[in-house]
Amino acid sequence: MLPGIGPVTVRNLAQALGSVAAIFSAPADELLKAQGVGRELGAKIAAARGAADPAAEEARAAALGARIVTRVDAEYPARLATIHDPPLALYVRGTLESRDTHAIAVVGSRSISHYAREVAERLSARLAQCGLTIVSGLARGLDTAAHRGALAGGGRTLAVLGGALDCFYPEENRALGDEIAAHGALLSEYPMGRAPDRTTFPYRNRVVSGLSLGVVVVECRTTSGAMITAAQAMEQGRTVFAVPGRVDMPGARGPHRLIRDGARLVESADDILEELEQLLPAAARTQAAAVSRPTPTFGADEQRVLDILENEGELDVDALVRRLNVPAGTLGALLIGLEIKRAVRMLPGRRVARVTAK
Repeated sequence: MLPGIGPVTVRNLAQALGSVAAIFSAPADELLKAQGVGRELGAKIAAARGAADPAAEEARAAALGARIVTRVDAEYPARLATIHDPPLALYVRGTLESRDTHAIAVVGSRSISHYAREVAERLSARLAQCGLTIVSGLARGLDTAAHRGALAGGGRTLAVLGGALDCFYPEENRALGDEIAAHGALLSEYPMGRAPDRTTFPYRNRVVSGLSLGVVVVECRTTSGAMITAAQAMEQGRTVFAVPGRVDMPGARGPHRLIRDGARLVESADDILEELEQLLPAAARTQAAAVSRPTPTFGADEQRVLDILENEGELDVDALVRRLNVPAGTLGALLIGLEIKRAVRMLPGRRVARVTAK
């Protein structure tokens, strides 16, 4: 709540003064002992520290059904605490659980293709079924698809907001935010009243990666915020994954650049699970193996899709829409369910193939 002061500056002040509490009582000249604190910043801190009202801030958070978790609290995510500049506090609406240590971030652009939306939902659903918590930013587009996929898979998901909890954005995702809070948590490091802007979103991306074992980039341009998240993940020692796309799509350029730079290419959730195998507890590995070998049942419409693919071989999505005589959105939902059940496989060029049971 003090202007011009963040996690690294607080760490430097605490080291120089002996404690965090001393920041609120030390003479202004003493503040200058900290690395990065000059006379101008020291004067701002000294002038503003008396106006901070933590109790009132906690009351504002509580009015939204949230609480404030700091790094001295056991609930603070252990993995996030290891990054260079972990948030001083998290405003939490929902629950943080020990199993959220095994989390994977799924990110991409706000403006995405139908292909990217389907891939994000399928990957997130399957990873959630395997016990991984899905982390994203609740933005339009890819983030929304990732959260929805996690919920459809019956798992947990964490949304890191780009502004304060009382400045919810985007408004059309408010109902989704309520659902996330019931099956995970909405998180923000920003004090009440801080509206999101072009500076807050890139800064929050380090929290998305910091909470996670790795980051999956599905579709984005090379200048996207998702690329910032991937870069921060690499700096934090996290694994970066990327989903390839069509070479003529601008949104494929970000993932393709990451793959060229060494990111793990992802064709299915199994690629992610294999890479993270040694980082997951035995129980999660067992759960993943069980999900890998389900005994699926199919609805009537799902069976129609499978019968067509069985008889005619792989088809593109448009051909399937014509053969089934259903809206594209209906087919998309069917294909997501069938790929989660590992009955079909999406191929390059929006083609679909039947997976032969082994």
